[in-house]
Amino acid sequence: MAKRISLREYQEGVVARLKNATATAQVDARLGVSIAGEKWLVDLADVAEVMPVPVVSSVPLAQAWFRGVANVRGNLVSVSDVGAFFGGAELQGSSAARLMLLHPRHILHSAILVERMLGLKHLADMQAVETEHPRAAGSWRDAAGQEWRALDIVSLVADPVFLQAGQA
Repeated sequence: MAKRISLREYQEGVVARLKNATATAQVDARLGVSIAGEKWLVDLADVAEVMPVPVVSSVPLAQAWFRGVANVRGNLVSVSDVGAFFGGAELQGSSAARLMLLHPRHILHSAILVERMLGLKHLADMQAVETEHPRAAGSWRDAAGQEWRALDIVSLVADPVFLQAGQA
């Protein structure tokens, strides 16, 4: 005969399993984006917000990859074309492009441009592979054989070259 449990015990068990599943999914999930034609993964904890690209005002005597500043809800936010910073072509205007505001615990009022959003990706669905990219914190291959690199936001915002947007 099956063990009898009370409704309360059953509900507590279901709640515990749901909390565990939610915590696992959040740790495993990464935001997939396209930067300079490559697929990148960004930790959700490193992103404060993703939004359509607002009007960006250029800044004189700035590096080519530094697009300028944008007014986001009354705050001036620096906007960098991270693909161009990595040595790729400058991002051209596109309705798919997005502004990704970096989490303020890393750097205040800073955002990077990405070509497009590619949705949430789960590392459990991918296989880790070696990478040589200096900005990648790891690399994975998905079931379709496509390579995804993890963007190392901490390294990026600590780079003195990234922090010095003015021309020397």
